[in-house]
Amino acid sequence: MAERILVIKLGALGDFVQAMGPAAAIRAHHPQARITLLTAPAYAELGRHAPYFDAVWVDERPGWTRPWALLCLARRVRAAQFDRVYDLQTSDRSSLYFHLLWPERPEWSGIAAGASHPHANPDRDRMHTIDRQRDQLAMAGIADVPPPDLSWAATDIARFALPPRFVLLAPGGSKHRPEKRWPAGRYLRLASFLADLGLTPVLVGGPDEVAAGAEIARDCPEVRNLIGRTGLGDLIALGRDCFYAVGNDTGPMHLIVAGGAPATVLYSVASDPDLTAPRGARVTILRRGDLGDLPVEEVAATLPFG
Repeated sequence: MAERILVIKLGALGDFVQAMGPAAAIRAHHPQARITLLTAPAYAELGRHAPYFDAVWVDERPGWTRPWALLCLARRVRAAQFDRVYDLQTSDRSSLYFHLLWPERPEWSGIAAGASHPHANPDRDRMHTIDRQRDQLAMAGIADVPPPDLSWAATDIARFALPPRFVLLAPGGSKHRPEKRWPAGRYLRLASFLADLGLTPVLVGGPDEVAAGAEIARDCPEVRNLIGRTGLGDLIALGRDCFYAVGNDTGPMHLIVAGGAPATVLYSVASDPDLTAPRGARVTILRRGDLGDLPVEEVAATLPFG
């Protein structure tokens, strides 16, 4: 019977993207195994397109107010009789799943007390996500972990009819974390600068960016506003084809960089790029305690013609 492997990666989006390198390594290490991904609803479809998994389970993240749901998930995992679990989430929640499998637990790579293959590096919380997961898998016997490659998820973006040279602008971020956003007015000035150089500014983002995008597009007619019109695979394809990308510390920027885009990513004091930034040979990180203090000229200078 083929090995049965479970990979746990719930989110968030940037973390999910960075886990695709480890997922590729796990598949290469267990080429004949049946590998199941346990993930959050938002990333299930992306997981189903990935070439690393044979099945995708959705974790609704039940809390203690729904103990029956936790027990149902534990029963499902136990019934699947996994030989090994790679917990790439390494959170209190995913470690709880390990303990719910008592007394017959599978081999487990993670941080749960009692795991057969613990990630025992005392510096793990000070490591970049990619380095931490590589180190975790090395302790579980997997030495070669490639960088994340999501080219398999790229969609056909011909429907957007974009010009050959365009620059992606990702002005978004969680509405609960406004300190992680470079002001919309700065994006407008950058868009106007790009348009003057003959480059088409293309806005991408989600529902929380609709108002800002409309304002930028209104005041800079050369802008192509795709906010609210792109799926995850579209962002990868846009990253593959763009001249450059500029954006805040958001999940979509991880997808854009994974698509191959040269990019500048903007960070405030709210998050640490040494731990979470998208990585790539052509990625520049700019950071200010307050992103309102970051001038347009400094961002523009990071572009290839700056």
